Order: sequence, then C-alpha cells, then structure tokens
Amino acid sequence: MAEPHRFAHWYPTAAYLYVLCLDALALAWEYVRRHPDYRLDWLHHHRRRPIHQAAQHAALRWGLRLLEDPALDARDAHPAWLPGHDTVLQLYPDADPPPDAAAFAFWRIPGHKQLLHDGKGLALIARSPGHCARFALAPGLEDGMAVSYACRSGAAAPACERAPGAALADAKPRPKPAALLDLHTLQALDATLAGASLREVAEGLFGADAVAADWHADGDLRARVRRLVRRGDALMRGGYRRLAQLAPLEKGRFEGDAKRP
Repeated sequence: MAEPHRFAHWYPTAAYLYVLCLDALALAWEYVRRHPDYRLDWLHHHRRRPIHQAAQHAALRWGLRLLEDPALDARDAHPAWLPGHDTVLQLYPDADPPPDAAAFAFWRIPGHKQLLHDGKGLALIARSPGHCARFALAPGLEDGMAVSYACRSGAAAPACERAPGAALADAKPRPKPAALLDLHTLQALDATLAGASLREVAEGLFGADAVAADWHADGDLRARVRRLVRRGDALMRGGYRRLAQLAPLEKGRFEGDAKRP
C-alpha cells in the first residue's frame, strides 16, 4: 500500500513546474504567501470593505500596498509590492515626440497580458514561456500614443535601453540551476509546513530509490535536503524581501523574519 505522503499536495514535483518560469517578484510572492502569519492577516482583514486602515498597515508589514489572497499562486495573484522593483519599466506619454517616436501598442506586446490596478496606478504584466516583463503605466497613456519610458536610477534592467515591445521579446529567462533550486526549495518548504520528515521530503524531491540507496545520517543527500528546508524557511521569514528589493526588516521585528537564506 502506498504511503500517505505520496498523496499529499506537496509530493508531485510536476505541480511545481510553473516555478521554473517565475521572475524575482513572482518568487517573492510564492514565499510570503506561505507564511502562517501572512495567512492569518489575510483571513482577519480581507473581508473588510472599504479597506480598513489596519489592513493597509498589515500589508505594509509584508512589503505590500494591499493584501493579496495567499491561496493564489504566482500565475494568478497580483501582489502590489512596495515601493517598486528596478525591473519595472515605467511608461509615459511622450510630450514632445520625434517623427519616428515609438508608439505604445498594447496588443503587439508579446505574451499573456494582465492589466491591473495595484493600489497606486495601472500595472501591466506580460508573460511568455521563460519571460516576464512588468510595466507601470502613467495616467493618460493610451494605445497608439507616442511613449517614453524610464527605469529607476541605478537599475540594471536591460529593458531601459530598448523600446517596450523589444524589451520583452529580448528578455532572457532566469538561469536554469537557480530556477530548479527554487522549485526544490518551495516543494521542501510545503512538505515541512505539512509536517513531513526530512526523509519524506527527500523521497518527494529525488525519488524513493535514491533515498533507499543514499540516505545516511551524515550523507550528502540528507545534508542537501536539510539545506533546502533551511533556505525555504529563511526566504519565507523575511528573505523574500531581497527578491522584491525591499528594505530588510529591523532586527528583532516579527520574530526573526530578518533571517536570510
């Protein structure tokens, strides 16, 4: 008879394959939405309409303008991060465009597009396999209008050197080793939050045969799983802030959330 953990939500690695295509902001959401205290904040505040000041304060604690539903993974959630990520390209109507000025062409931007209000202004996210581009749209910008664009001072985003459409088409996917590391980290984090042992985590990630052959008290496999569990816990408890380019938490606040992976 199969062991119970084989039917747990965290066990099938295939359920985490979408993580391979996430950018840093989407990954930050995956970690923060798993924090038990964040889930409690959502349950306590999200039904209040209009949005109560206490809910806004709770969101700021997590580096968000508004609380987002933690049941939604990064494919469906639209977390409004504060104050804004360097890789978000800001688009404005060009007040004095040259004859060959680039035009804002919403439908020509490649990928699956999501347009939303993040609590401060309109945001556009365009995703295609292995690529993600994020834009902040200034008030008054309309389709077909001459557009100028800007990124934050010191930002390393190569999109700042290209027209908005080309920026997405030329974007490079995240390095595969880093993406696989985050896939395993999130799977290990979900397993430990569900009460799985280190050995059960290893079986879910690497297979029962590998565990039967290589699981030893001082073996490399056990050490690898232990590092993944520690990394996931650290990212959930504050390390996600580095991914979202948020200021680190002050020492001593929120029960050790300032840990880093």
